[in-house]
Amino acid sequence: MAQTYHTTVGSRRYRFNGLAELMAKATPPRSGDRLAGVIAESAEERVVAQMVLAELPLTTFLNEVLIPYEHDEITRLIIDEHDVAAFAPLTHLTVGDFRNWLLSDHATSDVLAAARPGITPEMAAAVSKLMRNQDLMLVAKKCQVTTAFRNTIGLPGRLSTRLQPNHPTDDVTGIAASILDGLLYGSGDAVIGINPATDNVAQSIKLMRLMDDVIQKYEIPTQSCVLTHVTNTLEAIEQGAPVDLVFQSIGGTEATNRSFGFDLSTLAEAEAAAQTLNRGTVGRNVMYFETGQGSSLSADAHHGLDQQTCEARAYAVARKFNPLLVNTVVGFIGPEYLYDGKEIMRAGLEDHFCGKLLGVPMGCDVCYTNHAEADQNDMDNLLTLLGVAGCNFVMGIPGSDDIMLNYQTTSFHDALYARRVLGLKAAPEFEQWLAKMHIFQDVSSYRLNDQLPAAFANSLRHLPKEAARDV
Repeated sequence: MAQTYHTTVGSRRYRFNGLAELMAKATPPRSGDRLAGVIAESAEERVVAQMVLAELPLTTFLNEVLIPYEHDEITRLIIDEHDVAAFAPLTHLTVGDFRNWLLSDHATSDVLAAARPGITPEMAAAVSKLMRNQDLMLVAKKCQVTTAFRNTIGLPGRLSTRLQPNHPTDDVTGIAASILDGLLYGSGDAVIGINPATDNVAQSIKLMRLMDDVIQKYEIPTQSCVLTHVTNTLEAIEQGAPVDLVFQSIGGTEATNRSFGFDLSTLAEAEAAAQTLNRGTVGRNVMYFETGQGSSLSADAHHGLDQQTCEARAYAVARKFNPLLVNTVVGFIGPEYLYDGKEIMRAGLEDHFCGKLLGVPMGCDVCYTNHAEADQNDMDNLLTLLGVAGCNFVMGIPGSDDIMLNYQTTSFHDALYARRVLGLKAAPEFEQWLAKMHIFQDVSSYRLNDQLPAAFANSLRHLPKEAARDV
């Protein structure tokens, strides 16, 4: 039976029936938790829940699981792989003490890296509920998570971008034009990644070959990915396709992932298959995961948990497979889960903090749907805050409007803005390529060239006349 948590404030006694209810009611307000019926009934109840949560020993999360061990493989993963030795310096702390320790000068980057294996997703989610936005940013900034495949992502002072050249009909010319556009703005060091409009193996292989041809022709130190289902990528590997990264959307409960059509063994098989290809040059991180608050609620697979705690549990899945990239698509699902710009901003900072604290290479799709109470100014704010917090990568899309997925995100120009205003650079190998290709007049300041770089100009001159007119 779940433990009951209670306290008295003034003349009123508050009671929380179990850890899941306490966590949910301590969560900053968002529409998804309201939809699920787990939100605090008032701001006062929320503060009381946070007060109770702050006094909770961290060891509680090892003794009281949120989803039964025997019913959920994510719970089993979290408990079975918990590192007792790494947790030892934290065993005496409450959640509130943990927050204070994270913010202290004692919690350096090296100390936080050593503690990662001992911190569970639930601990990370719990402490985030006690933090202001600036707290989330300060701690995340200290949590460096570096990965590598054909370049090195996540180094201090760097901000990478996913070049996302989606097209509503997967038109090769349109995709190629978007790739060229992005490269000319210095985008694409995290990955050139396409969401296929037609999600099948044959189409995925066609797009993989297109991106591989571009990368090989121009010797770009980056990686490609078609964001198709993991089982499609496995089949593509079997057919000899040039697979760099294996993609899959993941959730924080077994039931969520089964609704997506996979389990942990599927991901293990895919990672092993990708490793056999040996396509990386400077590293062997071959997985790319995307997450998002609300996915478990959408799948009716949240087990009564708040959506932010479910999201943090997804990072246990991610870190199991040593991914190159993890991306929280923060505002994509819609206002049913994150109603407005304020909720989207808070969720983005929470996700980035929890992922980095757990050792996950977090990026963020700073985005919203057109029926949300948000606009591009909200996205500018979140992009800037994440840049300050040390986010590994963001999206780069022509004009910030994804014409295939129909949502608003960050453009090539937005990524350029973030690098300029915050003094951030691309991945080092990619930065050297930008200089070699004369993409910018001055790579250090991202000053654009007036002329098309010679290598690209030469390629365009050799296009067939009809193709050139189409472009």
